[in-house]
Amino acid sequence: MDTPHPRLDVRNLVRRIDGRAVVDDLSLEIAPGHVTCLLGPSGCGKSTTLRMIAGVDRQDQGQIYVDGDLICDTVFRVPPERRAIGLMFQDFALFPHLSVGANVGFGLSGSGAEKRARAEVLLDRVGLGHFVDAYPHQLSGGEQQRVALARALAPRPRIMLMDEPFSGLDNRLRDGIRDETLALLKEEGTSVLLVTHEPEEAMRMADEIALMRDGRIVQRGAPYNIYNAPADKAAVAFFSDVNVLRGRVRGALVDTPFGQFLAPGVADGTEVEIVFRPQHVGIDFDRAGRGPNPTERAGTPARGVVERSRFMGSESLVEFRMDFDGGPLRATVPNVFLPKPGTPLWLTVRRDRCFVFPAEA
Repeated sequence: MDTPHPRLDVRNLVRRIDGRAVVDDLSLEIAPGHVTCLLGPSGCGKSTTLRMIAGVDRQDQGQIYVDGDLICDTVFRVPPERRAIGLMFQDFALFPHLSVGANVGFGLSGSGAEKRARAEVLLDRVGLGHFVDAYPHQLSGGEQQRVALARALAPRPRIMLMDEPFSGLDNRLRDGIRDETLALLKEEGTSVLLVTHEPEEAMRMADEIALMRDGRIVQRGAPYNIYNAPADKAAVAFFSDVNVLRGRVRGALVDTPFGQFLAPGVADGTEVEIVFRPQHVGIDFDRAGRGPNPTERAGTPARGVVERSRFMGSESLVEFRMDFDGGPLRATVPNVFLPKPGTPLWLTVRRDRCFVFPAEA
């Protein structure tokens, strides 16, 4: 039995601009009905990748396949309108002179009645059926975004490309509209490639995240795996604030003021960075200059003095100046915890939530 083809198969894509590789040997597969997120900082090549897949930009090297069929390489090229690929961007780009229904039906083949029927079905599914004869200026930003989604889905594309489609929305609307959009795309069985620089959006929407940096994919995997088994320090830091300890490996162990950390497989004498997130720092009270007893899980406590504390809504951020080196360290605590500046407290670091990487030069 033949293995089914990926819905989208991008192989060794390269795009050079002014001699620089903006996209550098990028390969990516998306299964039918799956959502993959290209996540990375601005300027890393995410949108350029999307434009090449859509057919509005040409690659310098590489091939792109849809359901096993070549749609473009450096010689052969299927026109954008024949690729069965839908597009959604930050700018909804609705036609102001057309009604909502006509916007959704724009570009469909068939009679006017058939176009309107398809538009009504999709508008009903995004909760806007009663706006079919309204005009874009009569809708809110969130409603316009849903119309743009319905328009993109109207031709039944096999693949949807989405470039920061929710960034222009009010924060109060964003989560709900993202969830509605994802549910509708899943119902349609559409494969999705979503571009964003927001880790929270990627975690919320994607079946798989492809983390990009400098034109390359540096790590791919399910959101849980990307978050909990990052490829390097930069991957950890992209998802959250980090704390960093430096040390040198001796016998697969690293000595630090928080006790020893395992560094299996790292050669003796190698300088390493121990990276951990603020939410994995434990806080205990000072007892006449003493802290809690060491434990296997949390290691040895180290004392710090509070520099600042802030309530962030669902958690409190506490910033410390550590006794052992005078360096900064951050901890987050659920709910309200606002110790005064100058308060001495003892900190511990969970061993199972730390990442050890060779030190950067």
